Amino acid sequence: MADGTARTAAAAELAVQAREAAQTSQGYWAGVWKRLRRDPVTIACGLILIAMFLAIVLAHLIAPHDPYQGSMLRRLRHVGTPDYLLGTDELGRDMLTRLLYGGRLSWFMGITPVVLAFLVGTLFGVLAGYVGGAANMLIMRITDVFYAFPSVLLAIAISGALGAGTINAILSLTLVFIPPVIRVAESVTTGVRALDFV
Repeated sequence: MADGTARTAAAAELAVQAREAAQTSQGYWAGVWKRLRRDPVTIACGLILIAMFLAIVLAHLIAPHDPYQGSMLRRLRHVGTPDYLLGTDELGRDMLTRLLYGGRLSWFMGITPVVLAFLVGTLFGVLAGYVGGAANMLIMRITDVFYAFPSVLLAIAISGALGAGTINAILSLTLVFIPPVIRVAESVTTGVRALDFV
């Protein structure tokens, strides 16, 4: 009887250990998904962002009107007017349509500088960390010069010097976002460079 109980306890212990081993070996992204499922606020925000992205990508299919066509007969319609869910502006253009089409430029201006800064900053950071020496000194001192100015003031100054325009605004924001990425990439690369597998 005692021998059977000991076997049952040992089998239960082995089952618990196997379950724990399976949970720990699921991988990084499985752990991320497990943490995300427990956070309803993050899931709600992610769903809102996905809905916004789909709305701006499919704006040409779901927008009720032409975003540029105005009419003085339809001007300043209030929110909730039939066929004009968000009303119209002072030129009679549908606000919902303009919001959907305007979201494309807003998302483009928000995402493009971050992606460009990530690519350029990672390139220079890895180069500085891996090569070291004079290259590291040059890249990191230039990065420190950018840190000497407040980022918002620097972006405004660069944008003012380059002039108006979407491309110049993206360039000025990218230049401001690059230094933090360089610093992180350089420090990580410097730490990994000395490891045995490198």
